[in-house]
Amino acid sequence: MSSVFKALSDPTRRRVLELLRGRPMTAGELSEHFPVSKPTMSAHFNVLREADLVDAYKQGTTITYRLKLSVLEDALLGFARTFGFGSLHNSAEADPVSAPRKEPTR
Repeated sequence: MSSVFKALSDPTRRRVLELLRGRPMTAGELSEHFPVSKPTMSAHFNVLREADLVDAYKQGTTITYRLKLSVLEDALLGFARTFGFGSLHNSAEADPVSAPRKEPTR
């Protein structure tokens, strides 16, 4: 999970993932959206691949990237569960400490 959050910590990589939500894109198409060098973009792509957030397919000299949404979802859900989100124990009925108090009727 830490490699996913390392990848998500950078705004450029988050934007790459946003772009890939629409469709698979080549490295060149993605790079057109950023004012950085090709080696810098290549480093960003490597971090995303290492975190298993994207698949890369090479055809000739062209690399096409595709978002692996299930990996991102699993990481975010796992992180949320760490803090009790998305579980019964977080609901007001199951947690009397955080449940709103009822005023006694007179």
